[in-house]
Amino acid sequence: MNVLRLRKRVFDSFSVIGLVAVTAGLLIFPTQMVAAAVEGVELCLNVLVPSLLPFFVISSLIVELGLADMAARGLSPVMGRLFNVGGQCAGALILGFIGGYPVGARTVINLYDSGRCSKNEAERMLAFCNNSGPAFIFGVVGAGIFSSSAVGAVLYLTHIAASVLVGLIFRNYGGGSHTAVTAKNSRAVPFPQAFVSSVTSAFSSCLNICGFVIFFTVLIRLMFLSGVITALAELIGALFGIFGMDSLWAEKLLTGLIELTSGVWSLRDVSDSLRGSVAMAAFMLGWAGLSVHCQVLSFLYKSGLSAKSYIAGKLLHGVLSAGLAAAAVTFISLDAPVGAFLADAVGRMADMGFGPALALSSGLAGGTLGLFSLMSLIFGKKGGKKGRDRV
Repeated sequence: MNVLRLRKRVFDSFSVIGLVAVTAGLLIFPTQMVAAAVEGVELCLNVLVPSLLPFFVISSLIVELGLADMAARGLSPVMGRLFNVGGQCAGALILGFIGGYPVGARTVINLYDSGRCSKNEAERMLAFCNNSGPAFIFGVVGAGIFSSSAVGAVLYLTHIAASVLVGLIFRNYGGGSHTAVTAKNSRAVPFPQAFVSSVTSAFSSCLNICGFVIFFTVLIRLMFLSGVITALAELIGALFGIFGMDSLWAEKLLTGLIELTSGVWSLRDVSDSLRGSVAMAAFMLGWAGLSVHCQVLSFLYKSGLSAKSYIAGKLLHGVLSAGLAAAAVTFISLDAPVGAFLADAVGRMADMGFGPALALSSGLAGGTLGLFSLMSLIFGKKGGKKGRDRV
């Protein structure tokens, strides 16, 4: 009991010191803090709300209309053998790949709250289904920061590969195999009711996310102005200088640990080490940043799910992404400019008719499903039989 009281006192003391320091910073740098808040609001209005709101609505509709139950019938064998979860979780995995942070986590929590997946399944999914979207990786990081679509492709492919690896590693998290879950609301909700509920909850979620983004934008600016990040970066550079981590790289890493967008944007002026900057960008994209984690924790707060698998999964995702990206850069030439690659690709797609385009997209979708099916057969042969006996 004394130890618990001591921990609480220490935590309370640091909390008070931190709040006083932040308040003092707001009073000392009022103009800069207002400017940072304005930047955060503009980021929310111009980027986050337009990109996240539609995916939040879609994720809610998938659950409310019973589409997750329909997907479960065909995808249960694949999802079960690969990730040891039910087929209902396939929607969360797909939306997590294309919707960006934190659509995947939000979809998993919706599935759990509606009774369509168990607690163990939800916590397994949280470890790997919450990912950065292709628009952010290709547009902001690849084209905007590295001026190379090839870098964007490498980052996205390694990001997805690392996510799948994390899912395979966490497939036995919580023990046992997945069990059939009977939804609390087995009947689908009528579309008008589901649509109104989805839009309302999606907009509320976007407001929560915007609040965290604005706060962390201001916090990072304050930490730079006060010299906190610079001091910590110098300390990290001194401790890990033997591994090639100087204060400049440590400053970029600290920024990315706190807020993803600011972290990857700090890499735009790095030109002497493409391999190192791509690996660090991959780590930041996998880790996602404290800002994203707070967004996810705001959804987890009322669900009763543990955040342990989520935090551990994101850390592992960052490490695996960095390793895969560094290896890819070693063997793949990334000298081609983004303009040449995009012009060629866009030109071919513009000349493509509806029939060939439909065939190409169907082929890609079928190939992806076939790849997952092949992987499920491999894992099913190794350990699926024993797991299925316990269901």
